[in-house]
Amino acid sequence: MSSEEIHLTSKEILEKDFKTSMRGYNQEEVDEYLDLIIQDYDKFQQEIERLQHENDRLKRMSSRETAPRQRQNGTGNHQVNYDILKRVSNLEKAVFGKKYAD
Repeated sequence: MSSEEIHLTSKEILEKDFKTSMRGYNQEEVDEYLDLIIQDYDKFQQEIERLQHENDRLKRMSSRETAPRQRQNGTGNHQVNYDILKRVSNLEKAVFGKKYAD
C-alpha cells in the first residue's frame, strides 16, 4: 500500500469538523464513532509497519541463506569434478597399464 492510496490520517479524522443543521446528526454520537475509526486506523497503520519490517527482515534472511548455498555448490562442484578425473585416471591405468600413466 503506497501513501498515494491513503486519503486520511488519524489526525485529519480527529480534527474533522462537520457542519450542523436543524435535522443533523447527534454530534456526540458522530464524535464517538470517529474515535473508534481513529483507534482502528492507528492499529491498522501499526500492523502495516510491523508487516513491512517483518517482510524486510525475511528478505534479508533469505538473501543471506541463498548466498552461502551458491558458494557451496560452486566449491562442491569442483570437488566432484576432481573426483571424477581421479577415477578416470585410475581406470585408464587399469585398462592401458602402467605405460599409459608414464
